[in-house]
Amino acid sequence: MSVDFNGINQSQINTQRPTADKAGSAAQTATAEQATAQSTQARGESVNLSNQARDLKQLEQKLGDFPEMDDERIAQIRSALEDGSYKVDAQQLAQKMLDMDKSIFG
Repeated sequence: MSVDFNGINQSQINTQRPTADKAGSAAQTATAEQATAQSTQARGESVNLSNQARDLKQLEQKLGDFPEMDDERIAQIRSALEDGSYKVDAQQLAQKMLDMDKSIFG
């Protein structure tokens, strides 16, 4: 049974899995793309992506290869905090906060 919510159909629903399930994502992506290609060919539909969309897709795939957290770096910082050797450069921190503010608000 299919339900139509204001013109939203099954192809417009985000069915991506959480990032914790990335081990087989490349194979799943290839399989999904093949299935989509076969499905659209059967119906006579086609999709053309802009160069920017292709670049974003490649960037997303590259970012998927990196872990969300750097466990080694976290352990280093935790250790430095515990032994009191972690030092914060206040000027550098303030500058980065200003840069971030400028990039967000212009």
